[in-house]
Amino acid sequence: MPDPRTYASLLNQGHWFAALPAALSQTLLEMARVQHLDAGQRLFRRGDRPSGLYAVVEGAVRVGAIGENGKEALLTLVEPPYWFGEISLFDGLPRTHDAFAESASTLLLLPQAELLALLERQPQHWRDFALLMSHKLRLAFIALEDMSLLPAAPRLARRLLLIAENYGESEPRRVLHLAQEQLALMLSLSRQTTNQILKELEAQGVVRLTYGEIEILDFEHLRQLAS
Repeated sequence: MPDPRTYASLLNQGHWFAALPAALSQTLLEMARVQHLDAGQRLFRRGDRPSGLYAVVEGAVRVGAIGENGKEALLTLVEPPYWFGEISLFDGLPRTHDAFAESASTLLLLPQAELLALLERQPQHWRDFALLMSHKLRLAFIALEDMSLLPAAPRLARRLLLIAENYGESEPRRVLHLAQEQLALMLSLSRQTTNQILKELEAQGVVRLTYGEIEILDFEHLRQLAS
């Protein structure tokens, strides 16, 4: 198993981890355990007991839920260097959603018991983890507002921008490893509607579509469409 500290430079590309006090970030890296998942392998399921806080350092993790009728809700694809799982850290309650590896993935796990013991000794760091959760809460409110108020095309454009900007967590990227079907699930749109909007964006020179990827060619135009 690789030493978790070898991922320090990658994790520091994320705004949350980079802003942590140096002593805390070092302690977290020493506490972390490396975990590998095969494509499609389950990390946890809704209702599972909390296991700790995770960071994706390679690959991607699909977070969502499947209803009794078999319909899937995809909340997000978690990619490096994003952290997730903090809700159960705070309330100690079971997992709220399912998490599966979208592709072969490597994660760092901060085990629940060890992390809680650290926070018991140094309670001033609860605020650092609260900042991680509050950032996610802001994103959730934005997504709810978009679902209620925006037509499909600007809603799609805004989600593409959020993903490209790594949800405000790290520097923007042009190429999104995202299938059209996944984007449709995130937005609760049909695949046909999603494909039509993306084809129109491609015709305008805003994006380029390839298999399993969406490349953003014109960020400024996309921002205008999203506003």
